[in-house]
Amino acid sequence: MSEQFPEDSVGLVTPAHVRFDEALELESGHSLPGFELAYETYGELNAEASNAILVCHALSGNHHAAGYYEHGERKPGWWEACIGPGKPLDTNRFFIVCSNNIGGCHGSTGPVSDNPDTGKPYGADFPMVTVRDWVRSQARLADYLGVERWAAVAGGSLGGMQALQWAIDLPERIRHAVVIAAAPRLSAQNIAFNEVARQAIRSDPDFHEGRYAVAGSRPRTGLMLARMLGHITYLSEAAMGAKFGRDRRGEEDDFGFHYDVEFEVESYLRHQGQSFVDRFDANTYLLMTKALDYFDPAAKFGGDLERALKQVKAQFLVASFTSDWRFPPSASREIVRALLDTNKRVSYAEIRADHGHDAFLMPVPRYIDVFGTYMQRVAAEVGA
Repeated sequence: MSEQFPEDSVGLVTPAHVRFDEALELESGHSLPGFELAYETYGELNAEASNAILVCHALSGNHHAAGYYEHGERKPGWWEACIGPGKPLDTNRFFIVCSNNIGGCHGSTGPVSDNPDTGKPYGADFPMVTVRDWVRSQARLADYLGVERWAAVAGGSLGGMQALQWAIDLPERIRHAVVIAAAPRLSAQNIAFNEVARQAIRSDPDFHEGRYAVAGSRPRTGLMLARMLGHITYLSEAAMGAKFGRDRRGEEDDFGFHYDVEFEVESYLRHQGQSFVDRFDANTYLLMTKALDYFDPAAKFGGDLERALKQVKAQFLVASFTSDWRFPPSASREIVRALLDTNKRVSYAEIRADHGHDAFLMPVPRYIDVFGTYMQRVAAEVGA
């Protein structure tokens, strides 16, 4: 490994792509005639193919979960805190896979892909996808990679919801589910935040009813506002206060008559929003937030989460963070109660952290300890 990379990093990584020509039937009733998945792998698959772990990304994530794309790159993959030699998802023990979900905008088939019926980008015509659809597509990837059963499926936020759906839909193909900072369904408040974000995008004059690519434009302002709103909800008040307080960038008596950036937190949010529009697609953002809204595995069981979990065979690690007000510990405890009431094996940790929802991305010591200890047990179980 190059000296440019930390010793506990996987170092340089290269994404891979696979095309599936068999149609994928979607929960909406539509289908994709074929689809492509972009993915990355870290570590080596053992001879028994028993040490494979699927990592599922959250709303704005993608397949680049760890490592670096080039020498000197400052920002590694989104779960660098947890993937690498000696980390909870130890690449010396496990073969780790992360794919960009269908509907995404980083190499997997999605709104930016060409519609085979028109030869033009799908845009708004890309069909609605759900967490259950992602599980089906990921199962195809597992087959392609020769993985009959995952040692674990793990993720935070929307990624944790995918891990839960895997355990429900394909109980024979998953030994452990790691569900971090997630919920069994969104609250009305969460759906409301998502709707405001969607309306910010849809009301942008450059949105063109989702056909902005054909029109040669992009709803940059709307997507920036959506990201700014979302970012506020991912942080706790304590985290924002500690990071920015009421610090100003300029003179304190310049009363901002032209609404220029005055406070550091304003500068931060604008930077987050502006950088996001350079790497993300607005139609994908609409799709992903709707997939979040629709997620409710108990709905097909009369709203009874215990019934939904009855056939689950996986063991669970469920973790939450005290300052996460978007996916609070109470939501995780609801999952834990339903698992215990159906006699499933579950470990639960409520981590004290001031980082808000984004804590699942960070190297919070207690979190890393809990996650690492659980994964050591998984490694011993599968002989990794």
